[in-house]
Amino acid sequence: MKSQLLKSKIKDWAYDLGFDDVGFTDIDLKEDETHLLNWLENKFHGEMHYMEKHGVKRSRPNKLMPGTVRVISFRMNYLQENTYDSKKVLENKNLGYISRYALGKDYHSEMRDRLHIIAKKINNEVDDFKYRAFVDSAPVLEKAIGQKSGLGWIGKNTLLINKKNGSYFFLGEIYTNIEFDIDKKSENFCGQCSECIDKCPTNAIISPYVLDAKKCIAYLTIELKGSIPNEYRDSIGNRIFGCDDCQLVCPWNRFSEETRIEEFTHKHELDSPTLINLFNWTEKEFKDNTKDTPINRISYFQWLRNITIGLGNSEKSQDIIQALKKKKKNQNSEILNEHIDWAIRKLECSS
Repeated sequence: MKSQLLKSKIKDWAYDLGFDDVGFTDIDLKEDETHLLNWLENKFHGEMHYMEKHGVKRSRPNKLMPGTVRVISFRMNYLQENTYDSKKVLENKNLGYISRYALGKDYHSEMRDRLHIIAKKINNEVDDFKYRAFVDSAPVLEKAIGQKSGLGWIGKNTLLINKKNGSYFFLGEIYTNIEFDIDKKSENFCGQCSECIDKCPTNAIISPYVLDAKKCIAYLTIELKGSIPNEYRDSIGNRIFGCDDCQLVCPWNRFSEETRIEEFTHKHELDSPTLINLFNWTEKEFKDNTKDTPINRISYFQWLRNITIGLGNSEKSQDIIQALKKKKKNQNSEILNEHIDWAIRKLECSS
């Protein structure tokens, strides 16, 4: 089968399965490998040791899957039109903000299952087809691949941005031994804009296209397992799982389109929850209410730790102070207790 015809079929199958764009690229990621190695050398990855664990497999696809000559990159929107306004949640100190990608069903399984369906269809069309499918599940430079395959450019906030669709989307890949014609790499349209850099709450974007993850609220509330440094707690505000600020201010996100995936619909009003209600969840309630969502990747301890910071930054209330004291009395985590003490001191000192 001719490459162009098969490419066209793959795009049709992908769209029918809920994907919003598909691109094809080769495996030459030398430039991106240099950027990755410099980033790691500067220790910007913090405790994300998996970023360095696999050496250059991340930037050399044929080392991850021998025989790989092309990568098919897939984009899937996740934004929901009926989600409570993000800026209003951030402005209300008594609400908890959860990054919009995490409100619905976990994208890993949703996308991976669909990629395997596409792979089976390809297998029915060609002989000796070999592949591996990935959705943020292996050492893959997904944004670099997405950029090379024409799905968008890596912006100054280090996210992939699509000119017609902003940045509220997930990425997935199929590594393959089929030599598809490659698509044109996306141009960069950030221009002179620096909104994402200027508005980052913790100044984590230390220069255009360079993120110090150790300062990033997404890292601090999700990847970091221990104590959140004091210097970032005020700036975290009411963000309890991830952060979307660099996307909220990006001009290209005015073009963002709603997802077609019903499973990404938010659960348990997590788009605008009150901090105190979330803080009072038992561990079982936390696990039940976040089951099958990306939130479930953090522990109950991290959940309470993050919300404690949000409560410390909330409007002063004796009910909140009492809830914090009660939680401290009923558990024995030194790290959590230290966060609770910080929150109580801050609330008691506020006017």
